Amino acid sequence: KAKWANMAAVKRLYRTASVVSADRIVFNIKGNDYRLVTAVDFEKQIVWIKWVGSHAEYDHIDGKTIAYERSKADSK
Repeated sequence: KAKWANMAAVKRLYRTASVVSADRIVFNIKGNDYRLVTAVDFEKQIVWIKWVGSHAEYDHIDGKTIAYERSKADSK
């Protein structure tokens, strides 16, 4: 279980991660084929998944503002 105190601690462990805002980090997955956009509350030690998709799909979203949305398949 990670105990990150700040963005610098995340970057030390995940050097390819990108800090896109004060609370948003984008992780590269599977050799940068996929992206994981997260929001982090360091004080509460909580990480929220905001978006997961291919690198190509990531190029069409704004990692700073994207919010998780349930798909129609999720609601069945």
